[in-house]
Amino acid sequence: MKESKCQNCNGLEFAEGTDFMPIKPLDKKFSMGSNKIYTFCLNCGEVISIRIENPSKFKK
Repeated sequence: MKESKCQNCNGLEFAEGTDFMPIKPLDKKFSMGSNKIYTFCLNCGEVISIRIENPSKFKK
């Protein structure tokens, strides 16, 4: 993780987590999809980033 400062509280400590609810391609109904990875401030909980764990699953 790159050095960041929370825009909400100026906190400097961050963690990553997932909700284990995969995001799925709209055109592939039976795809397993990929988890969302959240980066959030440990001080206030502000989410600073959401990324897809395996974006290659969405390539055509």
